[in-house]
Amino acid sequence: MWVVKLGGSLIFSPELSPWISALTAPGNTPLVVVPGGGPFADEVRRVQKARHFDDATAHRMAVLATEQYGMMIGALSDHLVPAATAGEIHDARRAGRVPVWMAGAMTRNAPDIDACWDVSSDSLAAWLAGKLAASALILIKSAPPPGHSVTASALSQSGLVDPAFPRMVRGARYDIRCLGPGGQAEFAQGLRDGRSPGGAVVPE
Repeated sequence: MWVVKLGGSLIFSPELSPWISALTAPGNTPLVVVPGGGPFADEVRRVQKARHFDDATAHRMAVLATEQYGMMIGALSDHLVPAATAGEIHDARRAGRVPVWMAGAMTRNAPDIDACWDVSSDSLAAWLAGKLAASALILIKSAPPPGHSVTASALSQSGLVDPAFPRMVRGARYDIRCLGPGGQAEFAQGLRDGRSPGGAVVPE
């Protein structure tokens, strides 16, 4: 199984519809989609600055923001279905549909997830990949990665993933790849032949 993180910054991009088509295209590789937070998480940041509540609360609200994005993309394709647990993820795959992870149930009070802004949907996707023993984590971004092969730290320093991501993928047993704009055809080809698409992200 691949865990595929779909960036929240794609919400208003013309790239979103082609990506949804690529994610739901026929293929030989099962996958689960992890939605980003996008403008829904940005609103949490804005309200926190105005009302000064704690980061742990903001983190839980930001996780709910990813679920809002997930609900939205699920409404854009009949092939996508919300899934909150590992069992629901596998049930969706067996039914021939693509699960969209609703992260709240599995991550709430998880001791290995810091409830702070350093942890965003990138790190949550990495965490899920470990929990599901996925073969690959594919990061779909609205900006191109800084190279065909890049370390997790360099990717974090570029701003494409969150600060916690390098720690979250340390010792990962799954392949990590990153795709930017126009990567849909490469992704669809990888889905058909089982080869992880995109530039390599190297854990440290």
